[in-house]
Amino acid sequence: QVQLVESGGGLVQAGGSLRLSCAASGRTFSSSIIGWFRQAPGKEREFVAGISWGGGRTVYADSVKGRFTISRDNAKNTVYLQMNSLKAEDTAVYYCAGRRVNVVTSLPSSYDYWGQGTQVTVSS
Repeated sequence: QVQLVESGGGLVQAGGSLRLSCAASGRTFSSSIIGWFRQAPGKEREFVAGISWGGGRTVYADSVKGRFTISRDNAKNTVYLQMNSLKAEDTAVYYCAGRRVNVVTSLPSSYDYWGQGTQVTVSS
């Protein structure tokens, strides 16, 4: 079983940057797809970005393409989400999630385990 812990959230002004980290424990991390999702108050959880086992394949939501970058360091059991040019509409709780099948998907129900989330607030 893999346990995920997010960190790096906070308050930032519009146009600023943050880097989120998703630290994992467990032997199967390097064989897990990792996805980042976010959920704003009153809204459904939405896919942000995903990365394959080896990091060779990444997928982004249209709303973050060109601004966010997902990467992973399997030696450190960590996945990162670099967020640049942040906008007020990026405000949400950000979650990382893992799935064992090596296909990046945007469906939350396809992921097997989740972190507890980290708050990102972008002031305009």
